[in-house]
Amino acid sequence: MAGKLNLDPQTIVDKEFDIDFKGYNPDQVDQLLDLVIQDYQTYERRLNDLDRKLTEMEKTNASLRAKLIEIEGRARAQDDADPILTAGSNVDILKRLSRLEKQVFENSSK
Repeated sequence: MAGKLNLDPQTIVDKEFDIDFKGYNPDQVDQLLDLVIQDYQTYERRLNDLDRKLTEMEKTNASLRAKLIEIEGRARAQDDADPILTAGSNVDILKRLSRLEKQVFENSSK
């Protein structure tokens, strides 16, 4: 929050007003202050809840950022992989595919 609040629910409850001859009705003032206290309490609960949610979201965000960095690192490692090893694995795949084709054609011709 930008600044400190001047009032809290307890300060409002403890506030005493001087009684003047032409003053306000104390019961009406108390009723209004009760409503103000309820609003402050609701505001504090909402603020605490949002603060807790913000903390959870920041933790989740940090976790997801770490996973993203890890995945990006793996992707870069694969991109930077030795082309000879990649070509070698492609040759192995082609050899296996060729053997499978031979077996399929031999079995289908029988």
